[in-house]
Amino acid sequence: MKRSLAGLILILALQQCLAERINQEGRILGPLPVVTNAILFNTTNADAVLSALQIFPVTNPWNECISNRPTLPNSDDMIARINADVPLASNRKLRLFQEMNFLLVPSNQPNVTISFANGYPDESDLNGGVDPNGLYPIATNLPIEGWPTGTGLTLTQHQQTDDGGDRHSITVQPDTGKIFETWRTLRTGANWYATNGAIFNMNSNTLRPDTWTSGDAAGFPMFPALVRWDECQRGMVEHACRLVVVKSRNQHIYPATHHAGSVSASQTNYPAMGQRLRLKASYVIPANWTKEEKALLLGLKKYGAMVSDNSSSFFSISITPDDRWGSAFNNLTSVGLAITNFEVIQTTGPTAGPRSAGAPIANAGSDQVAFVGVPLQLQGYVNFTNTLPPVVRWYGYSGPTNLTFANVALTNSAVTFNAPGTYTLMLSASDDVHAVAYDAVVFNVTSMITANAVKSGTNLNLMWNGGAGPFVVQRTLTLPPSWANVLTTGVSSVSFPMTGAAAFYRVRGN
Repeated sequence: MKRSLAGLILILALQQCLAERINQEGRILGPLPVVTNAILFNTTNADAVLSALQIFPVTNPWNECISNRPTLPNSDDMIARINADVPLASNRKLRLFQEMNFLLVPSNQPNVTISFANGYPDESDLNGGVDPNGLYPIATNLPIEGWPTGTGLTLTQHQQTDDGGDRHSITVQPDTGKIFETWRTLRTGANWYATNGAIFNMNSNTLRPDTWTSGDAAGFPMFPALVRWDECQRGMVEHACRLVVVKSRNQHIYPATHHAGSVSASQTNYPAMGQRLRLKASYVIPANWTKEEKALLLGLKKYGAMVSDNSSSFFSISITPDDRWGSAFNNLTSVGLAITNFEVIQTTGPTAGPRSAGAPIANAGSDQVAFVGVPLQLQGYVNFTNTLPPVVRWYGYSGPTNLTFANVALTNSAVTFNAPGTYTLMLSASDDVHAVAYDAVVFNVTSMITANAVKSGTNLNLMWNGGAGPFVVQRTLTLPPSWANVLTTGVSSVSFPMTGAAAFYRVRGN
């Protein structure tokens, strides 16, 4: 008796694609590390948490791709107005302001009383506190705006020194998805004070009550808008930035909830709070600029920046005062980026753009095993309700690059893996309105094992080629098969005594 058996590769406990968390940039976030103590923003520990954190839903305005949005009819006039309001002494170029920092805290961080009595208690979120006091999870190492690069003080000294600035603070609880932000924050001994306190839920698109301020004049959260070290190292700022202009009109548009303009709302060549600007697609990013500068400018082209506050003399965006920046932005500081390289776009509303109905859904299929050189038909699919189908694309996300798609634009395209390894493939579906739909699938690929089973007297000799050891030999006595392990071996042959009923055998390898 001679049988030819199809060898199978080792079945691994693969990631379940349906459980993948993929952000608006198409980046797999991975498991969120558990925060067990208060972590300062300018540390590798913070980087690890941030790289796995979804900061507001992919449909949130901060995460909205606006690269294809039409410009406002008065975009040129508004840019000219913004430019003219910046004093010549400020060079009328984009300024990178190292200001907002933050602290990551665990979900069990004790709440501390903070008083808003001398500010805006009626527009502050008290978090269960008794008016005019709030209860916020403030840790003793809470950084205040500007520290460490903007002050020569220690953290404790800066907490207790009222320098007359805005003195924002940001506390983030990754486990609960909450952000706690304050304005004009001061510590006196063990007591904390602030002018305003705002709490945001990163798992929701819910805004503050209309007309309410926050740490920003626009009523915005600051945390999702900050240019951070970790994202610049990956090569892309994955969200809109916080933009400050000299003058704004006395009006706010979605997603802003508050305005503090110095000119009439009828003067529409002045930006409103919430107005979104975009770096022009025609602007050529210099090839010799740093990866941090390229990451920022790519983000400004794709996600733009939203008017959040007013300044006395600058057109600026907020970056973290991270002491790791070094010379990362020297070109933007010395050469600069003129305000006239920006344009003003038509913004979407609360139920428009990515928040409108009918978003496509991508499913890349179940994780699988595959063999080198053997074409495999992918099992992806895309659901959509719009009249025009979305643009579909397959691409290799991680793993070896030795793979070939028959047609990347087909959900059921064939793929051929030309080298062994673990591959993650990504399926995307884009309709230029909603957030791009992503899903991932993992393939473990090995050389095919071909095996022969030869009866020799009272023994059964199994011999095989291909794959890599250790090999697992399995047997079944039933059809359909119910495989049971017999042995593990590092060689490519094995002999069994022929006892009992005939059986079917298979070999698995790495």
